[in-house]
Amino acid sequence: MSHPSLTDPFGRRIDYLRLSVTDRCDLRCGYCLPKGFKGFEEPEHWLTFAEIERVVSAFTALGVRRVRLTGGEPLMRRHLPELAGRLSALPGLEDLSLSSNCTQMDALAEPLRRAGVRRLNVSLDSLRPEVFREITGGDLDRVLRGIAAAHEVGMNPIRVNAVVMRGVNDGEIEDLLDYCAARGFTLRLIEAMPMGATGQAAASAFGDLEPIKRRLEQRFALIPDILPGGGPARYYRVGATETRIGFITPISQHFCETCNRVRLTVDGTLYLCLGQDSSYPLLPLLREGIGDAELIEHLRRAIALKPERHEFKERPEQIIRFMSMTGG
Repeated sequence: MSHPSLTDPFGRRIDYLRLSVTDRCDLRCGYCLPKGFKGFEEPEHWLTFAEIERVVSAFTALGVRRVRLTGGEPLMRRHLPELAGRLSALPGLEDLSLSSNCTQMDALAEPLRRAGVRRLNVSLDSLRPEVFREITGGDLDRVLRGIAAAHEVGMNPIRVNAVVMRGVNDGEIEDLLDYCAARGFTLRLIEAMPMGATGQAAASAFGDLEPIKRRLEQRFALIPDILPGGGPARYYRVGATETRIGFITPISQHFCETCNRVRLTVDGTLYLCLGQDSSYPLLPLLREGIGDAELIEHLRRAIALKPERHEFKERPEQIIRFMSMTGG
């Protein structure tokens, strides 16, 4: 049975699902999770693989073509390659990608690639071991080995995401760009979003990316470009090279008019906007045993709640949940 595509009240076609498979992470980036945070979702409230497969299948029946596995850190969800294989086999799903910190990618790159994960976004805020440890509490060498493993098994494209922090890593942008250029990766610079108390403090301290862009333009010709993938970055080709750099600017230049995505958390809550509280709980419905047609109808009702835009700039205090809870 075919269904028309999903369209929200503002005429935007929804074809991209960001799927959080866990709210847990083995790093502690200050803009995402506070140190010592213990308020994680209990495993009995996690969507099972069968429940995830049902929801994603309903979304693909409604025209969703791209799914990104997120967290927390998705590689912390046991047997993730099994889930990836089940999802990549679903009719209508054209693109299965992953966002990861790559601490565990050394061991998982090959099984994930075999299971159908093609594209990777990796969080990498610094190439200096001591700065990386200050930001994340983690080991930079382990992450770089994981990225290399993903590259070796053929994940492509690989996009490196860096949250720019004034006085912390804003002097490293050129080094990160050189690292990416040497490997054929794309660098994406991100403004911290005011999610929870930690994110709100970070966003107020870090500022917007426009000064960074002006600084790079003094050294490189930045030529506007477009890359596939359905995300919010504004891309530029660096001079006459094949290297691209993207700017993700939810604060200084929001991109809500082209938003094509929704987020499903590990506890089965569908969030219609990263910067609003609009949500729709699916877990109780799934555990009540609703049928596929009812599930599709609930997804339609949920999309009808999608707001026109976030209010990070106007109401930065609005979102009290942490970034790790929503899946980035």
